[in-house]
Parts: sequence; structure tokens; C-alpha cells
Amino acid sequence: MNLNINGHHLEVTPAIRNYVIEKLDRVKRHFDHVIDASVTISVVKLVQRADVTLHVRGKDIHAESSHENLYAAIDALADKLDRQVLRHKDKLTNHNHTPMKHQVVEEAE
Repeated sequence: MNLNINGHHLEVTPAIRNYVIEKLDRVKRHFDHVIDASVTISVVKLVQRADVTLHVRGKDIHAESSHENLYAAIDALADKLDRQVLRHKDKLTNHNHTPMKHQVVEEAE
């Protein structure tokens, strides 16, 4: 998985980078077909915001979270992303649908 972490109006320190990697490992553990992830961390006034776009085969999954504390925003972001990835995985593996039976249409004579 390619991981790109950007900071907008803040510097991404090694501690923040390691924390984001640690939280995204949970997503990777649940679904290993992730191609790449782009994380943007920003500060607007007193609100810390974290956005992520996860690229999987056939779909892009986006989640965002904001909080007063940056680490709490990253935690909430990881929870949202994990739920979305699990829902996507369930959709891929759900084969419980019943196929439509071939209906024979009789012509009226």
C-alpha cells in the first residue's frame, strides 16, 4: 500500500506520521486489496481536521473527521474508514442473492 501523508498549515512530525500509519494498519489488516491511501491533515483556527482517500480496485473510499485534538480526529477517521472498508468488503463477498430463474413466456394464440 502506498501511503501519502500531507499537512496543510502544519508540519507532519514523525510522531504524527507513525500514529497515522499505526491506525491505517487496522484497515489494511481487514482488507488487503488497498492500492494507495492519501491522508491530509489540516488546521483551521482551533479545529484539527483529517481526511483520507483510499483507492481500492474499482472504488475510491473517502472519510473525513474533525476535532479539537489532532489524535482524536485521527482516531475518529480510522473508525469511519474501517466501517466503510468492512462494508465494501461485505458487498464484494456477499453472494447470497438468488439468481432470477428463466421465465418462459408463452405466446397467446
